[in-house]
Amino acid sequence: MKIEDLRGVVWRFNERLRFIVKRGEVLEEEYEPVVKEIIKRVKQEGDKAIIEYTEKFDGIKLSEDTLEIPYEELENAYNEIEEDVRSALEIAHERIRRFHELQKEKSFFTEEKGILLGMKVMPLERVGVYVPGGKASYPSTVLMNVVPAVVAGVEEVIMVSPKPNRYTLASAFISGVSRVYQIGGAQAIAGLAYGTQTIPKVDKIVGPGNIYVSVAKKLLFGVVDVDMFAGPSEILIISDGTCEPSWVAADLLSQAEHDELAGAFLITTDEKHAIRVKEELEKLIEDFPRKEIAKRSIERFGTIFLVEDLYKACEVANHIAPEHLELLTEDPFSILPYIKHAGAIFLGRYSTEALGDYILGPNHTLPTGGTAKFFSPLGVYDFVKRSSVLYVSKEGFDRLAEPTESIAKAEGLFAHYMSVRIRRET
Repeated sequence: MKIEDLRGVVWRFNERLRFIVKRGEVLEEEYEPVVKEIIKRVKQEGDKAIIEYTEKFDGIKLSEDTLEIPYEELENAYNEIEEDVRSALEIAHERIRRFHELQKEKSFFTEEKGILLGMKVMPLERVGVYVPGGKASYPSTVLMNVVPAVVAGVEEVIMVSPKPNRYTLASAFISGVSRVYQIGGAQAIAGLAYGTQTIPKVDKIVGPGNIYVSVAKKLLFGVVDVDMFAGPSEILIISDGTCEPSWVAADLLSQAEHDELAGAFLITTDEKHAIRVKEELEKLIEDFPRKEIAKRSIERFGTIFLVEDLYKACEVANHIAPEHLELLTEDPFSILPYIKHAGAIFLGRYSTEALGDYILGPNHTLPTGGTAKFFSPLGVYDFVKRSSVLYVSKEGFDRLAEPTESIAKAEGLFAHYMSVRIRRET
């Protein structure tokens, strides 16, 4: 892990900072030709193309009859998993549901003389949820992506996941998934976007995936809505030296273990604390189950920034705009007002990011790679759409007809002008 001293320098021109901010940039054009071909074939051939690609990429031989997992398998998985895991998933589900209930929007109307205006808020009818599978199990991803859709009132939630295991299926049962298809990759995204002989077309696709999934979502945006374009996981910790170095090191590892491109960053005002965290991290990583992945991540992108004060720390953090931000300081609430950009903000020494990933309640599907400057966490608001509602009586029309005509004439749109004038004259 590299220690970068920003004290007394203009941090925004620092080479290391620019390097880590850009670490998630991938030459997507390298993947686009392959993904475009997959999308084209799925659009033209439907299930046939998906079945062939599933065997080619995932080593699973399927047929049209086996693409969908029977719903009873979801319930069986729920009943068969260990009792402590089932209980934990139920607790997480309830906490996630309660939090997202607070995000629900309501339709509204406002009335003036002869005019009624409003906004009608309606859930999407059908959404697709992508859940990574294969070597790993992500039941928490199921909960975090499905629950807000269900709370929003989405009628049908279609889940796709390559080789889903029993924990993933149990979570699908708990969270209220309608149907599950054992497919993945760009072919699954294309299947959801266009619909096939057996897979229904959806209105929106959410959920994380690999580079092929991400490129497919970008290429199909417009055919279908998508949530966000996720990059490598990341954590940034601001510490004033009052938190145990081993705690800080463990939290940094919690993201470094995801993959080699994951980012783990510490900003501190205490040089001795920086050195101790680095030493603790080196100790922890030696006996770490995912040692090779974490080590490559830390060696390439792991960085400790030394700054002169906590306000400068906030400034650096805002520039990076991290997915996860931990404020491990004596009084985290005092610097919270200075934080502008972060996917999720964890306050205090006991608010470890892992709690947020699984059980606290707020969504763990978060913007990465600096996109927290304009993206928000996944929420109920992502699963609704809004329609403006407008009613005008004769009284209201008479009040606004003349200024409407004036604007229409100024824009040179004669039919707009005539649609108002004809009502005034007849």
